[in-house]
Amino acid sequence: MFLNSPVSEMRNEKLKTQKLRRGFVFAFLLFSFTFAAGCRYDMQDQPRYKAYKQSDFFADKRASRDPVEGTVARGQLHENKAFYTGKIDNPNPNAQVQTATDASGNTVVASFPNDVDEFPVPVTKELIERGRDRFNIYCIVCHGPIGNGDGMIVRRGFPKPPTYHDDRLRNAPVGHFFDVITNGWGKMNSYGYQVQPADRWAIVAYIRALQASENPDDKSKMAANTATNSAPPKPTAKGGKP
Repeated sequence: MFLNSPVSEMRNEKLKTQKLRRGFVFAFLLFSFTFAAGCRYDMQDQPRYKAYKQSDFFADKRASRDPVEGTVARGQLHENKAFYTGKIDNPNPNAQVQTATDASGNTVVASFPNDVDEFPVPVTKELIERGRDRFNIYCIVCHGPIGNGDGMIVRRGFPKPPTYHDDRLRNAPVGHFFDVITNGWGKMNSYGYQVQPADRWAIVAYIRALQASENPDDKSKMAANTATNSAPPKPTAKGGKP
């Protein structure tokens, strides 16, 4: 059995000291990193209100604030009134819809004074196909595949909407359909939140295509109301006649 020499003992002590120093440095760095991460206080961590919560800071107790007067959020200017509302530039809020009755007793709309008569976007094959796609998602369940008001939930007891193919709606301007989609009408709720303005016009274009497909005399009306004279496609089994 050999005893460790003084040189070996000194070397071992030195190695132990180096290991302890490295361990201390590692522990210090780990603690510093953990402490710094735990104390982080960036903008995403600042106190904030949830929407519609009460606030004691403001006099009206509302945490949700109105936009500053005279300001418009980016992307919300909506200068093109026809595109975003389906209305003329200076609508008369007191104007009434004028109706009449034809020889057969059908109600015929004589005028929708505030609604636009022409599409504010070019009516193309792509727009109508987009409208058919959106129609099959949002409208077909009530209005049916060709707009007769015989959708699947109507067959199960839901109130029947009017057909697109009566004189009243065949003579209605395109702005009326856009307004109904945006704000609702009768038992129909608003779809302004679910369907963006461009898609609402696409749906209106498809409704006109359905009317033209079922009423050949309306084809001239379809062309007159459009920015381009693209012929509307005939409904298919997917989005048209079953």
